[in-house]
Amino acid sequence: MDWSRYPDAGFYDEIVSAGAPRPELAGFGRFLSEVSIDDLLDRQEAAELAVRAMGITFTVYGEQANIDRAWPFDVLPRVIAHEEWQRTQAGLAQRLVALNHFIDDVYGGQKIMSDGVVPADLITGSPNFRPECVGVSPPFGVWAHICGSDLVRDSDGTLYVLEDNLRVPSGVSYMLENRLVTKRVFPELFRDLDIHPVDDYPTRLLEVLCSLSPRQGERPTIGVLTPGVLNSAYFEHAFLAQQMGVELVEGSDLFVEDDVVYVRTIDGPSRIDVLYRRIDDLFLDPDEFRPDSVLGVPGLMRAWRAGNVGIANAPGAGVADDKAVYSYVPAMIRYYLGEEPRIPNVPTLLCRDDTVRRHVLDRLEEHVVKPANESGGYGVFVGSQASALERDECRRRVEADPTNYIAQPILQLSTSPTLCGGTLEPRHVDLRPFILTGEEQYVTQGGLTRVALQAGSLVVNSSQGGGSKDTWILDPAVE
Repeated sequence: MDWSRYPDAGFYDEIVSAGAPRPELAGFGRFLSEVSIDDLLDRQEAAELAVRAMGITFTVYGEQANIDRAWPFDVLPRVIAHEEWQRTQAGLAQRLVALNHFIDDVYGGQKIMSDGVVPADLITGSPNFRPECVGVSPPFGVWAHICGSDLVRDSDGTLYVLEDNLRVPSGVSYMLENRLVTKRVFPELFRDLDIHPVDDYPTRLLEVLCSLSPRQGERPTIGVLTPGVLNSAYFEHAFLAQQMGVELVEGSDLFVEDDVVYVRTIDGPSRIDVLYRRIDDLFLDPDEFRPDSVLGVPGLMRAWRAGNVGIANAPGAGVADDKAVYSYVPAMIRYYLGEEPRIPNVPTLLCRDDTVRRHVLDRLEEHVVKPANESGGYGVFVGSQASALERDECRRRVEADPTNYIAQPILQLSTSPTLCGGTLEPRHVDLRPFILTGEEQYVTQGGLTRVALQAGSLVVNSSQGGGSKDTWILDPAVE
């Protein structure tokens, strides 16, 4: 393939540099130089057939009905060199140690607040702060057992953490399924190159969940707690339960008696030791949160506080899943660990400060403005792509509720070659690796690369029209 004709969009490209595949890609770069566009299109068609045959779907919420769609997948992977990923893994592990110290402190002594490192009102006023969790001590002091941290690369090649997803992070099933699809369509590359595996994730997740069981020494009963088939991530809930060989349960399947959680079975009640919950805090227990919730289990929080059931992620962990709190993570690393952050944050401005807010609102075209507690790309304002009417609406929302908004400079997000209409074009990408924390830590080899399929778009979420790629961690020294 003649890569000299690949469009130079002016951004750092993950695969191409100076009109040729990057030299650090080694064997994969040679393959790209030899493959034809027709061959890639054939492999793309084979990948899409595999996605449909494997039933890989996601749900789009619509005004009239929820629609299941085939998972949008681009066949050309994103590749990261092994040496760079080793540094990234260390940075992600460091970050999660500090975040768990922080959550444990927030519901314990609150020293980081009394020492003035993090404003107390930012935490106690957060919609994700749960007074019901104060005084609880989960196993190993870990609250966020599963985290998906979003990484972006800027124009100089630096990787930044864009945000941490600690409540109910999703996407890992698509990381695993993407790998199965690419193995089908690039079998010769998996034979010839040292592409690091990702298929041990379900086993690692199961180990973390087992470590939370209150009945150590016995084989625990574990359930994936799902809101049900109408949830947009239901495919992932069912997939992970099947891969781990554990129960897939809804709130109506469970009940609490004498502060112990049971699941109803055809053989009678059976004790549940650990729940991997995929339900937001406020719907977990109608006795303590929203009384109208039909998704949760009455008495679940009581059983958890009594130490009779493990819950991952722990209720209340979302206090650190806040884009305003995110801005203090480097300070948390220094405070709790006495270390410098190994991966930098994107510079973040808190609109709660009057001076900062005026600066942001005067320069909206230079910023991305985000609600502090939304996810899935909802409510994100990209100033460089906004109309005058949209900028006015953003100003109105920020002025009405400044505490709920943060702003970040518009990064020149890296691109990766993507098949679009029969040609290869650069499209912006991000990366969501997954970090497991229990008695031990584990960071995935790569993660879920999400790609903005629309030309010029910076929004990669599947709910907003984005797609995905497989992510290869490649050791170019091994063939």
